[in-house]
Amino acid sequence: MASPPSPRLLCALLGDRLAALSARPLLRTAAPGRGHRRVTCQATRTLSSLVDALFNRRSRDDSLESNPRRLRPGKVSPRLTVPSHIQRPPYVNSRQRPQMNDGPEIHDEKGIECMRASGKLAAQVLKFAGTLVNPGITTDEIDKAVHQMIIDNGAYPSPLGYCGFPKSVCTSVNECICHGIPDSRPLEDGDIINIDVTVYLNGYHGDTSATFLCGDVDDEAKKLVQVTKESLDKAISICAPGVEINRIGRTIQDHADKFKYGVVQQFVGHGVGKVFHAEPAVLHFRNNEKGRMILNQTFTIEPMLTIGSTNSTIWSDDWTAVTEDGSLSAQFEHTLLITEDGVEILTQC
Repeated sequence: MASPPSPRLLCALLGDRLAALSARPLLRTAAPGRGHRRVTCQATRTLSSLVDALFNRRSRDDSLESNPRRLRPGKVSPRLTVPSHIQRPPYVNSRQRPQMNDGPEIHDEKGIECMRASGKLAAQVLKFAGTLVNPGITTDEIDKAVHQMIIDNGAYPSPLGYCGFPKSVCTSVNECICHGIPDSRPLEDGDIINIDVTVYLNGYHGDTSATFLCGDVDDEAKKLVQVTKESLDKAISICAPGVEINRIGRTIQDHADKFKYGVVQQFVGHGVGKVFHAEPAVLHFRNNEKGRMILNQTFTIEPMLTIGSTNSTIWSDDWTAVTEDGSLSAQFEHTLLITEDGVEILTQC
């Protein structure tokens, strides 16, 4: 674990064994004896800079002073409570940091039904959260409404207490790539906001997110959101038993390149089920990682696309990841089940 020790991963996480592929690794717990990764990391930094120069359409000179719409931390309200009768994930109130599970999440018939139930609830909560997106509402108010709906349905909001995360949902506005902590900032006309919902129901996690438009959003932002959604849809369409997982990244990158958008590399999709984060680590960019999709396996795909730089800056809260140049970022996510016929989207109403 890189310093500072608090993990910066929640809705998407950086795969431990893939840290060398990141231009700015946020987590490094790779096994010893892999010195060649330093060389790979250096090469990736160079490549990342080249990609920025070729594809990023917005200047890095966009500072807080020149852009008053840049995000600033707001006030974070106290952590919400969960009734004692609701089942909690093992990491809640544990002093041990949850690790990325070594094996994939593969389910029997009962497990699949549980995954369908948690996925459906997550989708319903996300749909409800989207109806709340209007100028003037704070992300803290969205969090409270989401929290209440989740516990009213007998589930636990998975982010709450995960490695100390203080809220029940992630709200990532404008240049926030992911892991935004709900706070007192009101949404403004023209904002875009990703809401990332994960619920823990009957011992299984359902994980999904979408980017919503707030009020009158300009065409540039609308296009980014549309293309990000398309990239997820295209990636889902190629999923089936035996398909190489690296085709996901190739499919997303190919679509993003057509519109000269960047694809964030530091955060990736993941296996999900009885545990929040499991193998495989699903990269959203071109890669040569090994591994194939397995029947009855569940995992997320959650691409994050940017108009400008794909490099992130982490706020002092150790969670909020924003584009280093202040350019817009959008994300969509689904939890998927690999079936005999191809793939089933578990997180849709």
